[in-house]
Amino acid sequence: MTSRHPSVGVSGMKLYVPPYRVSLEDWCAWTGNPWDKVRSVVGKSFRVRGPHESIYTMAANAVLRLILDYDIDPSRIGHLAFGTESSTDNSAGAVVLRGMLDEALRKHGRPPLSRHCEVPELKHACLGGVYALKGAARYLAYDGAGRQAIVVCADIAEYARGSTGEQTQGAGAVAMLLEENPALFQLDLLRSGSASDYRGPDFRKPHRRHSMDGYRVGAHSTRDFPVFSGRYSTLCYVDETLRAVEDLLARLHTAPRDLYHSVEAAFFHRPYHQMPLNAMAAMYAWGLSMAEAHHPELQSLCKAAGADFPRTLTEMKSRPDLFARVLEGRAGEEVYPESMKVVKHFRGTPKFKEILRTKMSLGSDRMMDLGNLYTAALPAWIAAGLEEAAETGRDLDGKDLLIVGYGSGDAAEATLIQVASRWREAARRIGFMASLESPTQLTQPQYVALHDGKEVPDLPGVRPGSFVVDRIGESHQGDLQDIGIEYYRYVAPPTQATAPTTDPA
Repeated sequence: MTSRHPSVGVSGMKLYVPPYRVSLEDWCAWTGNPWDKVRSVVGKSFRVRGPHESIYTMAANAVLRLILDYDIDPSRIGHLAFGTESSTDNSAGAVVLRGMLDEALRKHGRPPLSRHCEVPELKHACLGGVYALKGAARYLAYDGAGRQAIVVCADIAEYARGSTGEQTQGAGAVAMLLEENPALFQLDLLRSGSASDYRGPDFRKPHRRHSMDGYRVGAHSTRDFPVFSGRYSTLCYVDETLRAVEDLLARLHTAPRDLYHSVEAAFFHRPYHQMPLNAMAAMYAWGLSMAEAHHPELQSLCKAAGADFPRTLTEMKSRPDLFARVLEGRAGEEVYPESMKVVKHFRGTPKFKEILRTKMSLGSDRMMDLGNLYTAALPAWIAAGLEEAAETGRDLDGKDLLIVGYGSGDAAEATLIQVASRWREAARRIGFMASLESPTQLTQPQYVALHDGKEVPDLPGVRPGSFVVDRIGESHQGDLQDIGIEYYRYVAPPTQATAPTTDPA
């Protein structure tokens, strides 16, 4: 199936993560958690934002690197979209980033972004970046034809110390250049599937929580810790991604097993290492239930897992109302008891290990050092995978990749992207591993202070070539009020000359 519109997609990608790194092996020693289990389930490390950083500085850092390293003409950018669930201003969108970028571009002797650039912000938990990507592709296919678009996904994943989510923290941003005849991969939105359903208290950030007892505890009152429901949130992730893939299969008129065999690799939203593995195992098992020709394989798995085949089949064909179960006080009950026995068993089989090796290994080890980036987690994995493929000589020319995004609440997107024939050069410029180099390894006191929003006097200074929060406005009187508004500053490299320019648009 081909698009009726010009080929549009991604030509460049850049990652930014804060320099402050927490080793999960160290964290396990501090907290008494088992390192072997944490490494297997979660990963190796995560990043913590610095005292001078915000969601906007991280996003702007990623976009500026993209523009400079891919030699993009800022005057051609007609659409700058920001996907995030961590923005701290409920009025302004990506125009905040636009202002920061214009300052830095002038310092680099470049023109600012076009005055006619659209600046939307998109929010739906971890799926906001995928929605922004689709929106940018639609822009280029219609009224933005002939121009370029930039999508940046950035988030800060914070959890209370001592909570079950603490080891899955992270912070960072990924910026992507979109244009016609893309250098990295094509986005054909006719080859995508969507799903959404309201799931209540899955994973939320309600403003009201900040003024309620039980949430505001000491210094933690200033942090943006989410309200999440562990096991229920995991179920929501698996269930919604299943429905999005089902929609994709229906659009393609393709059997599940044929899809999984045909794609070169698969990339998922990745809150921690094991979550996408669970999703892939569930997708494969559920796929067997969709065609009678594959029922013997499912029946064999049921027998090996000690699951009842007829009940498993009934579960897999059901459409339970998960939020209704919450309202009935049944959120703790297993929704798919027989099916999950099959999934758990399947994950230990040689066949599933072969799926992981052939379909989900690209970039996976590199992602073990990132932690959860929310909206940026999926594009970061794609970037890591493309860079690794270019470095190892893997042939991706013209190959389809499956990308599956998810946002709590709940919604999911499943899309096939096609790798371009000239992808290698663009992939080598991603610089994923270079973005992780020379981190500041945090000690326990440093981590605790940064996590709790306290001063850490012995941290290294701001690195040149990056944005910082310069000050926060305090005026709440008179004609000009700026209380709570962040002002930013670009710390240019020492040899960078400032060249005044005008907007050519």
